[in-house]
Amino acid sequence: MSATELRHAALQALQTADPEQKSALVSAIAGSIATISIAKDAPLAATDLPGRPARPLLIAPADVPRRSPFTPEGLAALVHAIAHIEFNAINLALDAIWRFPGLPDAYYLDWLSVAGEEALHFRLLAEQLDRLGHAYGDFEAHDGLWTMCERTAHDVVARMALVPRTLEARGLDASPQIQARLRKVGTPEALRTVGILDIILRDEVGHVAIGNHWYRWLCGRDGLDPVAHWRELAVRHAAPRPRPPLNHEARRRAGFTDAEIAEMLATG
Repeated sequence: MSATELRHAALQALQTADPEQKSALVSAIAGSIATISIAKDAPLAATDLPGRPARPLLIAPADVPRRSPFTPEGLAALVHAIAHIEFNAINLALDAIWRFPGLPDAYYLDWLSVAGEEALHFRLLAEQLDRLGHAYGDFEAHDGLWTMCERTAHDVVARMALVPRTLEARGLDASPQIQARLRKVGTPEALRTVGILDIILRDEVGHVAIGNHWYRWLCGRDGLDPVAHWRELAVRHAAPRPRPPLNHEARRRAGFTDAEIAEMLATG
């Protein structure tokens, strides 16, 4: 890639609909970061976001069918659901880069690293879907993650509070429970999925930690109390509260304080 500007490049990748092309663009941007500048103060505008394929069909979260992973179709549906989360997570990281000007270089580079890892996760899950005889788009999905992205498009503090460290942090709690079910399934493909989730959980701890770091940095910049302001933002934007049991160990590694975990349990 020739010399370019990171926020424009992230927007281009975000607008790309094909998942493979989007992942390739993210990898290309990350691989050429030495030649990329960051126009931190330049406002950008875009419509029709995010770029995504015509399938999967997006329906209300409550309408997404529940399937047992003890059947081949159910296992594929579970892998597809996680792949959809990871595809959305690529878009969320790219949106965090292009949308918000005026932040330190490290902020943009952090979210570029997140986008690259989310793209890897998506590719691993897409390959697993292929082994199961399916492809991304074969099952219905919902748009909850991107909905919160739109609600917080005007406020980077709310974005950091409610996307990485609230919605995405729920994956830290859910992954061990999903893995336990898959171990009970016990088939080679179920156990292969457990291994992919090991990689995802390891990386997601770092992603949530990045969200925590920048949320606290922004609160410090703006003179906000991180715990009280999270509570206010969660109510204002109707964010789903964390549901016990929380993965305390993973959340602490991701930078949550005991006070924050207690607040989330009290309001969950």
